[in-house]
Amino acid sequence: MNATLTPTTALASADSDHASALKFITCGSVDDGKSTLIGRLLVDSKTVLQDQLAGVQRGGETDLALLTDGLSAEREQGITIDVAYRYFATAQRKFIIGDAPGHEQYTRNMVTAASSADAAVVLVDATKLDWANPQLTLLPQTRRHSLLVNLLRVPSVVFAVNKLDAVADAGQAYAHIAAALQRFAQAAGISVRATVPMSALKGWNVVDPHSGWCGYTGPSLLQLLEQLPNTPAEKDEAFAFPVQWVEKFSASSDTSQGRRVFWGRVATGAVAPGQDVTVLPSGQTAKVAQVLNAVRAPGALAAGHSAGIVLDREVDISRGDWLLAPGAFTPVREIEATVAWMDDEPLVAGRLYWALHGHRWVKAKVKRIAHKLDVNTLVEEEATELPPNAIGHITLALQEPLAVLPYARSRAVGAMVLVDTASHKTSAATLVR
Repeated sequence: MNATLTPTTALASADSDHASALKFITCGSVDDGKSTLIGRLLVDSKTVLQDQLAGVQRGGETDLALLTDGLSAEREQGITIDVAYRYFATAQRKFIIGDAPGHEQYTRNMVTAASSADAAVVLVDATKLDWANPQLTLLPQTRRHSLLVNLLRVPSVVFAVNKLDAVADAGQAYAHIAAALQRFAQAAGISVRATVPMSALKGWNVVDPHSGWCGYTGPSLLQLLEQLPNTPAEKDEAFAFPVQWVEKFSASSDTSQGRRVFWGRVATGAVAPGQDVTVLPSGQTAKVAQVLNAVRAPGALAAGHSAGIVLDREVDISRGDWLLAPGAFTPVREIEATVAWMDDEPLVAGRLYWALHGHRWVKAKVKRIAHKLDVNTLVEEEATELPPNAIGHITLALQEPLAVLPYARSRAVGAMVLVDTASHKTSAATLVR
């Protein structure tokens, strides 16, 4: 009966199982209006209750930013520190919003949010720019966040030019800023879905279109978000599965035939009963006897789904091990990678870190720093260290081999995190080249 359930049939049915909610983040420089934008989306989509609105009144005015700034330190300082997630829905779609901080020192939080996002809305504050200048220069943090969401392969990038209600000539400001964003995106190789003029404070072009304003006749920001695609599951790559939890059943259990169940999320490819797998790091091989979904129903599953895998024989497997398609991956001990450096101390060659790949921890030594990217000129510069919030290319020497793919092919298998061995702080987002 299970013989008819193949990875191919799993791929055909997987899309119907996925929720259509769009997970997007707002990012950009400090005080560009990210929290206000999300507050406007929540209010105008009628997601906020009256008692919540009453709680964010300041001097008779509604402070929309307070709907997302939940930490006491955020309210006191008037800034966003951590990523705040909010949920809302329209008649067409459900949304999960991540309000990312704009301050440089909290770039690590923005990277965390972007790594799993379907889309990114990069806000640009028109009042901070020399908008009357056709050759105006964008703010460094706008450029940095745009580069990071592109590096992290966020599928859809939208530029939102905000606070156009506060400039003398909104049409000219939008035209010059949109042209500067286009020049930057072309130079950086960033594919942009749209550049939308808006005022989050007034609500112009956020939920309802402000047709013809600034010469723009496209959809409002929300209408655009309703049309954006979800991140496609990586079904075309070979099967890879990081083991997150090992569950042991008694011999009388019907669901696992008395064998252990290895739980996790299918990273790439698909899995079905009868296919062979190789265990990393032991190199042992086995055959899949059964695949269980999140509610323990048997059947084949594709990338993006949680699964419990039962093998045809007992194999020594623990949390952090990987189940892989035989022969599809070549484990390596040296990796070329792009890093977004997020530690307070600079990255220097020779330092030892923990590298987290899936759920597997291995020691990693920084063998070489090749380049640092200048976010203003987009030029790769020779470097001996990477300062905080820098983006650069490095070589890592691993204590144990890992099965990786280039991040350009797989967000799931091509990403790692570097963690300081002493402080245990997350030091870098690492993308395999």
